[in-house]
Amino acid sequence: MPLDRSVLRRTFRAFEHRNFRLMWLGALASTIGTFVQQFAQSWLVYDLTKNPFYLGLDLFLGQLPIILFSLVGGVFADRIDRRKMLLASQYIQMTCAFVLAALFYSHRVQIWEILSLSFVVGLGQSFGGPAYSALLPTLVPSEDLANAIAMNSIQFNLARVLGPALGGLAYSTLGATWCFTLNGVSFIAVIGSLLWIQVRFVPRKSSESILTSMKEGLSFVRQREGLITLVFLAFFTTALGFSLAGFLPVIVQTVFHGGPKIYQLLLMCSGAGSIVGALAVASSQKLKEQGYLVLWTLVALGVATTGFALSRWLVLSCLLIFLSGIALMASASLMLSLVQLIVLDHMRGRVMSVYNLAFRLGIPIGSLTLGKIIPTVGISTALAGSGLALVAVALYSMTATRGAAMFQRSETGLDKATP
Repeated sequence: MPLDRSVLRRTFRAFEHRNFRLMWLGALASTIGTFVQQFAQSWLVYDLTKNPFYLGLDLFLGQLPIILFSLVGGVFADRIDRRKMLLASQYIQMTCAFVLAALFYSHRVQIWEILSLSFVVGLGQSFGGPAYSALLPTLVPSEDLANAIAMNSIQFNLARVLGPALGGLAYSTLGATWCFTLNGVSFIAVIGSLLWIQVRFVPRKSSESILTSMKEGLSFVRQREGLITLVFLAFFTTALGFSLAGFLPVIVQTVFHGGPKIYQLLLMCSGAGSIVGALAVASSQKLKEQGYLVLWTLVALGVATTGFALSRWLVLSCLLIFLSGIALMASASLMLSLVQLIVLDHMRGRVMSVYNLAFRLGIPIGSLTLGKIIPTVGISTALAGSGLALVAVALYSMTATRGAAMFQRSETGLDKATP
């Protein structure tokens, strides 16, 4: 029993800090609402158009503002109150959810309105994302940072389990309007937590232009050993490894000939796997050769994605998407913890904006590419190709002498680089 208590305390040690607890609970409520809306929105976009391209376009337009403005958001995250930036982002996203609810209530919604609101939500996230990434490390001591990142991943993926379950229930019993309404209401929780937390970060005064500050952040990424490798891996992880979630409605309807219940089941299996992956990272001690572990988890993700694409048995598909969730979240948590430990606090907003840009950029590029390929070669062939390509990227990074050396140096220098 003492061993069990020590393991539990080590796994959940970030919750000992008040500010982190408040942010975690608020973010959980809000993210559950986001997945409730995403469940209804993805299903309705495909149901309205019967064209997988529009699923990819919806994802692309949601990410486009992040691609365009994330670096600018990173500069502001190093210059102004990060909490105020996050609050503004939440207000924008909450308003969009209520507008979408009103459109569905009036029975006048059109596909272009859904796509436009996705763009506006992405605009809010382009400034809120760097602010949140930069704010998180200020809520816990540096020795608990990796654990806090893993706990934040658990929050996100717990929402991935609960959100589709609530979304499926709300959609089938109350209708799409309530899915969007519930998401709007959920933002109250994260807004309240932001008003309650106490932030230690005091932004430095700067007379530099925004462009100069952006160049300084990019220069830091190029010069700090290991960062550029992690940035490229983040891009390929999302471009090739996030394809399952975005095109699940196509798989459900064309492969399994099912409806929202099967879609909900697969989303929940993926989310449950992600929670397991994040818990595994959170409960671990400081890992040696963490960079190589990232690459092996990416190999596992590619294999699981390929297997899921070729599966025609629902039980096997549930298992494979569960395993892909474990690999996806473990690799993402490990990469993010490496980046956060390397970066200096006064550069955190800009560096995290570069990393998040690469991470986010892979989603629309992968989605649009698959959206165009799927009608030609089929959903199974397209997804299997993505999985095999991810395996190839990971194996190439593993065997490249320069990349391996950079990973080794970045691991040995983590503590020295941490403020």
